[in-house]
Amino acid sequence: MDETFHLTPLDVRRYDFGRALRGYDPERVEQFRTQVAEELERLTRTTQELEAKAKGFHEQLRAFRERDKALNDALVSAQQLRGEIREQSEREAQLILREARGEADRIVEGSRGEIRHLQSHIVELERARRNYLAQLRVMVERQLADLIAAEQAPGASVPPPPPSIQAPDESSSATPARAAKG
Repeated sequence: MDETFHLTPLDVRRYDFGRALRGYDPERVEQFRTQVAEELERLTRTTQELEAKAKGFHEQLRAFRERDKALNDALVSAQQLRGEIREQSEREAQLILREARGEADRIVEGSRGEIRHLQSHIVELERARRNYLAQLRVMVERQLADLIAAEQAPGASVPPPPPSIQAPDESSSATPARAAKG
């Protein structure tokens, strides 16, 4: 049970003190009741205004708390999103690196294959050059041997050299043979 005493301005205005001999001055009592009633009205208005303000402040506080919760939730979500984006970026970066390394390995392997191909081609060309020089040497030696045999043959007639070419003497004929062998 609420033991507080509630008194309204109307209660004060209507309260009857009753009459007694040698009682209070009715005019002063009436004046006091009016003052008390006016003060109670003022206090009631002030209380209502303060309660309205308090209610408004409670509403604002509730709204602020809701905003604070929403901001905290948004912050947590943003941090989670940042972490997810960072992880995804790292995965993409690793994938790009793997692809780049794979492409680099393919390019290096292709270059190595090209080098091997060119080296084998150089070996083949060197072999062909040696074969060509060996065949040329054999042909030159055969022709030189034919020339020597033709010069040493008895009664062989050698046509005279053309006028622009002088006939070689014995000592100079051996020199080209040595030069061809060397």
